Amino acid sequence: MEEKKDFEVPKHRPKLEALDHMSLGISIVAAILIGIAIGWGLKALTGWSWMLWLGVFWGVAGAGLNIQKAYKRAQKEFEGLENDPRYAHRAKYGDKGKDEDDDD
Repeated sequence: MEEKKDFEVPKHRPKLEALDHMSLGISIVAAILIGIAIGWGLKALTGWSWMLWLGVFWGVAGAGLNIQKAYKRAQKEFEGLENDPRYAHRAKYGDKGKDEDDDD
């Protein structure tokens, strides 16, 4: 019986992850611009100037939702790091160094 090989990380995975993180900034700007465009269109259709501000609010709210989704996704990605031996000391004791005393 053949032994199972460890999971190999795809060659371009770091590049794709970087693009995913960069897309957050683009999506924030896009959400705000789409909200402004909707508000501007509603203002042109109805003649009520406050519709533009409603569109701006919708755009900012959409950008906030994008940020919240990205935060939850990043939190899920880094969830298992507290069990990683490289980060176990920091997870247990915080940012204090190993050789620092509590007498400070």
